Amino acid sequence: MPNTSITQAADYIQQADALIIAAGAGMGVDSGLPDFRGNEGFWKAYPALAKAKMDFTQAASPDTFVRDVKLAWGFYGHRLALYRNTIPHEGFAILKRWGESKAKGYSVFTSNVDGQFQKAGFAADNIYECHGSIHHLQCLEPCSATIWEANSFLPEVDHEQCQLINKPPLCPYCNQIARPNILMFGDWGWISDRSDQQAEQLQLWLQRCNNPVVIELGAGTHIPSVRRFSEQVVNSFNGKLIRINPRDYEVPLQNAVGISMGAKAGLIAIEQVIKPQQ
Repeated sequence: MPNTSITQAADYIQQADALIIAAGAGMGVDSGLPDFRGNEGFWKAYPALAKAKMDFTQAASPDTFVRDVKLAWGFYGHRLALYRNTIPHEGFAILKRWGESKAKGYSVFTSNVDGQFQKAGFAADNIYECHGSIHHLQCLEPCSATIWEANSFLPEVDHEQCQLINKPPLCPYCNQIARPNILMFGDWGWISDRSDQQAEQLQLWLQRCNNPVVIELGAGTHIPSVRRFSEQVVNSFNGKLIRINPRDYEVPLQNAVGISMGAKAGLIAIEQVIKPQQ
């Protein structure tokens, strides 16, 4: 028999008229993406940065592009290639089926920059990437507010040294260094126009929902962007919340349930309850 949390989550999903997927970094772990929780996990993925004692906040900074562009693009170029080659896990397909079955459809709110939801077939117009996307570029300066796709940039990276081997991408307008259109640490140059437009679309959609359910997956407490969004939907839009996280799964709200599991395992467990009832 499934536990009561799984059963409650299944009931929330079946009763909802709209599905909101709120995904943090833990969503990608089951697809084989590295977990950057703490320096230990980060340095295991990037041994050259461990040797230099450079933590994630230093590597993911526009200052690094100014000081050492080969290292900065070694880090982001490796991630770009990794995300391009990663196959989204089964949980993405489960969420897509649930979302497409709802009268008001679905929307995605994610702090991830990896583009895995688009790769899994989710409609781009239904996705809000609050920290931007590694698959888009902007000028480092920036010389303008232009954002463009990174499709033509094929990074060649010496992973052991975390160094870009080929030439970094350049801004097509001023011919200076380009960077990912991602909100980094200590970042005053991020062009948020694309993300702002996504946010506006999500808010307009939320206003049309009567009984939404938020499924929050792999969202930690260190940078709580996703958790704050999930709880705001419950408080402002009469929503319900399913929080799936192997560690920080407690929910201090009514109309909410916490499930102590990884994203993929939690979604499969809920799906097994829903299917016999259909």
